[in-house]
Amino acid sequence: MGRLITLVQMPFVALAQARGVLFAWVPVLIAMGIGLWFGLPVEPEGQHYAALAVVLLGLVIFYRFAPEVLHPVLTAIFCVVLGMLAAGLRAHLVKAPLLGFRYYGPVQGRVVNIDRSQSDMVRLTLDQVVLSRVAADRTPARVRVSLHGEQGYVALGPGQIIVTTAHLSAPEGPVEPDGFDFRRMAYFDRLGAVGYTRLPVLLLAPPTVGSQWINRLRARISTAVEARIDGDAGAFAAALVTGDRARISRAAHDDLRAANLAHLLAISGLHMALLTGFIFAMLRYGLALLPVLALRLNSKKMAAALALAAGAVYLLLSGGNVATERAFVMAAVMLGAVLFDRRALSMRSVALAACVLLLAQPETLLEPGFQMSFAATVALIAGYGALRGRTRSRAFPGWLTPVLAVVFTSLLAGLATAPIAAAHFNRVSGYGLVANVLAVPVMGFAVMPAAVLAGILAPLGLEGAAIWVMGKGTSWILWVAHTVAAWDGSVRAVASPPWFVLPVMALGALWVILWRGPVRFIGVAPFVISFGIWALAERPPILISADGKLVGLTTDAGRALSAAKGVGFAAKQWLENDGEMVDQLTAAARKGFEGPPKMRQFILDDWRIVQLKGKGAEKLVSTVCAMADLVILERKYSGRKPAGCRIVDENILRKTGAIALWPAADGSMRVSQTETQRRLWTGKGRDQPARLVLEKRAKAATIGPVDQ
Repeated sequence: MGRLITLVQMPFVALAQARGVLFAWVPVLIAMGIGLWFGLPVEPEGQHYAALAVVLLGLVIFYRFAPEVLHPVLTAIFCVVLGMLAAGLRAHLVKAPLLGFRYYGPVQGRVVNIDRSQSDMVRLTLDQVVLSRVAADRTPARVRVSLHGEQGYVALGPGQIIVTTAHLSAPEGPVEPDGFDFRRMAYFDRLGAVGYTRLPVLLLAPPTVGSQWINRLRARISTAVEARIDGDAGAFAAALVTGDRARISRAAHDDLRAANLAHLLAISGLHMALLTGFIFAMLRYGLALLPVLALRLNSKKMAAALALAAGAVYLLLSGGNVATERAFVMAAVMLGAVLFDRRALSMRSVALAACVLLLAQPETLLEPGFQMSFAATVALIAGYGALRGRTRSRAFPGWLTPVLAVVFTSLLAGLATAPIAAAHFNRVSGYGLVANVLAVPVMGFAVMPAAVLAGILAPLGLEGAAIWVMGKGTSWILWVAHTVAAWDGSVRAVASPPWFVLPVMALGALWVILWRGPVRFIGVAPFVISFGIWALAERPPILISADGKLVGLTTDAGRALSAAKGVGFAAKQWLENDGEMVDQLTAAARKGFEGPPKMRQFILDDWRIVQLKGKGAEKLVSTVCAMADLVILERKYSGRKPAGCRIVDENILRKTGAIALWPAADGSMRVSQTETQRRLWTGKGRDQPARLVLEKRAKAATIGPVDQ
């Protein structure tokens, strides 16, 4: 018995002995709690949060009296519960109305942001929204409208009150089971409706004094930079200073992404580090040249404080988006460590920054920017930490040191972020390392220092030389992107992994990096296994869009689509998630479907399936059911259900969202549906969605909610 007790105690003792390295696990545990909260099928009620708060209080009291050997376990539970509470609190703090119907009519609002959509259309984000015949308490806090048709009657700018006539609807959910949920992201951005207009946007009132002053300042700076630097190079330079990427062409965007240089376009950790690092170095060494100040002041701490202030100004100037806020928090933690005589770059400082971000904005855990930023930072700290003391100073010429540092940094960051980028964007850059080695030094040693100097000299009218350097630097980066993107094999498509692959991979990698001793290599197993699962994962044989207008069928040549146009976003996402780089027109030309556009027929295993569309489709249901096992109808079916045949129509798809079908060995069809949660962002109440079953019968299929 004593030996058994000893074996049980061993893990607790080992954790207690490792207390010096356990703080790095705090954000990981908080992230687990956040992930659990987002994975809940039903929105928690007030009593659930009260129970979690009681658990937190109980853990604090128990920690005070419990033996020290239990402290790490109690702390771990505390962090998980804290993450769940933080996510719930944040979700209720940002709660705003969601548009509950399709709206067409006048839309009035104040312009708060101007950017471009994936189709390269100018897009306006509006607040102070007014919709015709919609009560104020049901009107979304923000809406986003893409501008189609003839525009240009108004020189758009932040703070303006505009009016137009637009189509609006609630943000769409995932286009397939376990797919990206734009609706959830929009909820945390307080974006309650999205849509488009084909009519001109008209100016109702100019900006009032003090209204959107920071966005108006950003717009003026962007205009001034683009007036001095032509083309995409000027738009790139303006984006680096103000975060305004609305004027960068789609071709430049695509080339930067293909060359794995898109991270240079977003104001993130790299830009904040370059800016604050340059200012810190300039001030510290500048003060050292003045003996009167250097002997009386702590130049290191003064430089850190002023660099932190500059970072705060940069945060405001860039629009304060999530990526920039994340970068500023990380920079503030690093510079704060300098102010308090701690190591600026360590796992503890990165863990502290992660804790601040996760508790303040738990939803960022699900965003690729957060995942990639911290993956790169952790990898760099671990990589350079492993090299510390193991390299010989005379192993290579001194002039080669900066080059090798850039290569090593790009390699580490690229390896750490590549799986995350591939999982989210379904693309891997074949020559990303080459492009980053050629572009990142120019960004660090020319573009960002020139941007800082231009900002300092602009009030004196002496910024011309600095702007010229910025233009040459951004032109070089764009040239690298265009050149690398044109190489054969510059981009490889990757299929999306199952939802659990990235979390398992991350936990395995973190175990290897953060733990100590031989036990750390246990983390290699889940890391490798997750890659294997990803490689062997199968995509759904059949995908049906949420409106029933598009069906995707897996064939030997790739996914065939039932229509060459329409439901374009779903088609694009399906093909990308399959790991394909073709457009909808190409996929629709593949063999797999037969029949006219309004009656598409196909066979999977021994299932006969027909998709009906257009006017009069309901009248064909009885005839089609006599020969088909399953009928997909884009409209509501209100007639008598034919014997032996049930229909997947608009009524069912509204409850399930997009669905995927998988043939089973017993002849049935497994159904995966998109709508599996009832949460604040779904806007459909809190009841569990109906589940679908699909079983093969002698003549036809039966499909319908289990609870019907």
